[in-house]
Amino acid sequence: MEDVPKLLEAASLLVPEEIATENDITVNDVWEYLSRDEWEVALGLLEELGDVQPLPLSFWETLATAAKQMRLDKSAAWCHWRCYETRNGIIRADLTLRPATEARRQTPISGAGVLRPMWNIGNRTPTGEPVLNIAQLWVEFTPFLEPGGQASVRLAPLDPSQWQQLQPGQVITLHEDRSVAGTAVVLEVSRPTTTSTA
Repeated sequence: MEDVPKLLEAASLLVPEEIATENDITVNDVWEYLSRDEWEVALGLLEELGDVQPLPLSFWETLATAAKQMRLDKSAAWCHWRCYETRNGIIRADLTLRPATEARRQTPISGAGVLRPMWNIGNRTPTGEPVLNIAQLWVEFTPFLEPGGQASVRLAPLDPSQWQQLQPGQVITLHEDRSVAGTAVVLEVSRPTTTSTA
């Protein structure tokens, strides 16, 4: 745990002083919490600042290490997820699951990037059959998504090269077996922001 303040300080140095969240939180606020040894609050603020503009891969790697040392498993998972997005790009979509009365799934989906369902994103075999591509699923702003529920989600494809043709507004379908378990409208497709840890 003694490395945590140094890790958070190192991550803070990677945040430009001029950026601020919607609530006017800046890196100066992070430094204030660090000076009071309020590491968990500082980590949360750094995660928020990381959403304002793309930051280097080393920022998210450092935060993931700090969160792991503090035993904040969900924060560590989120920071690792952001490492993936920094390397491979961001895919966000508005997902609606089919109701339990119409689908195989009867239980909620975990929001924290546990499920790796298949997706029909329009790819085809040479004979014209649909190809299903795998992508891990992170549900934004909620710990789980109930059958019949709707939420913004982030996708982490197993093979990002298969997803390069995706466009905002495109409709894709989620599959846990041959049947359609949900439908999503693509909201955002961003290319990788960095290729190095510097």
